[in-house]
Amino acid sequence: MTRRLRPARLRPADIVRLGGTGLRTRPLRVFLSALGIAIGVAAMTAVVGISASGRAEVDRRLDKLGTNLLRAAPAERDDGTRAKLPKEAVAMVQRIGPVQRAAQTAVIDGARIYRNEHIPIGRTGSIDVTATGRGLLPVIGGHLKSGSWLTPATERFPGVVLGATAAERLGVDTPGTRLRIGQRWFSLAGVLRPVPLAPEIDSSALVGWPAAETYLGFDGHPTTVYLRAQDRQVTAVRDVLAPTVSPGHPGDVAISRPSDALAAREATESTLTGLLLGLGGVALLVGGVGVGNTMVISVLERRGEIGLRRALGATSGHIRGQFLTEALLLSALGGLGGTVLGTGITAGFSVLRGWPTEVPLWAAGAGIAATLLIGAIAGLYPAIRAGRMAPAQALSGP
Repeated sequence: MTRRLRPARLRPADIVRLGGTGLRTRPLRVFLSALGIAIGVAAMTAVVGISASGRAEVDRRLDKLGTNLLRAAPAERDDGTRAKLPKEAVAMVQRIGPVQRAAQTAVIDGARIYRNEHIPIGRTGSIDVTATGRGLLPVIGGHLKSGSWLTPATERFPGVVLGATAAERLGVDTPGTRLRIGQRWFSLAGVLRPVPLAPEIDSSALVGWPAAETYLGFDGHPTTVYLRAQDRQVTAVRDVLAPTVSPGHPGDVAISRPSDALAAREATESTLTGLLLGLGGVALLVGGVGVGNTMVISVLERRGEIGLRRALGATSGHIRGQFLTEALLLSALGGLGGTVLGTGITAGFSVLRGWPTEVPLWAAGAGIAATLLIGAIAGLYPAIRAGRMAPAQALSGP
């Protein structure tokens, strides 16, 4: 009685060894094919990493600046006119229990600032002349770049503090420089750093509240009220702020939370992130096509090897496993290289921008998983084709 022989089974380690041998014999082709995969993965990883780093920077800035800042401003009425806030707005706001501090500003209509008397009328550089008090900076989280802030003396006399953008447009940053506002000369007291939560201050020339009333004909009505509330009470304060500022006409007051603007900007950037991810996916798909092309050519070039192995007892499954493993190894090589490259790009960009570097683990894992999936799909047809070759057909040549 004869016993039927069963084909030997290759262990996973043997299949990986066979697949690796095919890659080592063609290093240049393997490098170019893996490079296509790596570019796609690097693009996707870098896009996700830079986006995550940007969100981390926004969160860091919000943690530093605080999310408890509220802003009240006159609303536009149905007839197209703009309401006025009462002169006692800040005093009334400070009576709200959870409010920690409050300050006000007022854009002075008709007041314009010029570098000197030779500047033509109307060329203001879109700089607003704004009245304010000494308590503004702690409320909005502002800091001086040079000079000094308003003092009990300078807020009553012709002194001015410029926002960061205003100073750049006027081309001045030296305290003591004379600037013309209306018909009077004001002395530059200081220059502010950019204020992320109140960007309107950046393009403002700030003068003291009493000085504005004395020298610029200011009527004393604020146009913006800023306040800081207890973190847990921000929503409650927001609900009562309009009736408090304008008890008779709460609809005349528009309430906003400046920190929401930074979050909204981050949300708009997610649209661009999605577009770039799509481009990275296209690059990854092109890399997969390159893997498939490499494997098809490999099958055609190695017909003799396939025929010899089949003649020595290798089954169709052995051949399919070998070539499919080659495709997976090639894709994994590109995926790992692309992940490292994308992480490096993210780190370099974050360092240049001064952001924290953050690459989500899911992004790296998804990139490698996607490359393995694409490699499996790209290598499936060449592997099946190689497995179907009969020994005689393979040894007979093309």
